Amino acid sequence: MADKSITIKDIRVFAHHGVLSEEKARGQEFLIDVEMALEEGKADVDDLTATVDYAEVASAVATLATSTEYDLLETLASEIVDHLLAIEGVASASVTVKKPNAPLPVEAGWVGVTVRSERHVQ
Repeated sequence: MADKSITIKDIRVFAHHGVLSEEKARGQEFLIDVEMALEEGKADVDDLTATVDYAEVASAVATLATSTEYDLLETLASEIVDHLLAIEGVASASVTVKKPNAPLPVEAGWVGVTVRSERHVQ
């Protein structure tokens, strides 16, 4: 049986995250990458109801990223991972939140944080 995953790259949102008050006041663009490993048996047939709907996931991630202000990207990424692991059929998830316009003393393409976790079976 093949391993299956769903990847969504560079979900673009405008939000108000950051430690500095000016970041929260003016807001900025964030890019979010999501990867979800599917549980065994998911997506074994050609039917959307047998897998995870990536359109719904992308919308939920955008809503999570814009509905609350966070100081730390780590907190935002953790909230998104927790949401993904609550979706039926998702075995593990990885989320990278990228901040292209981070206030840095040097030029950089972006800074980011990655959080990975897997569903714990009880």
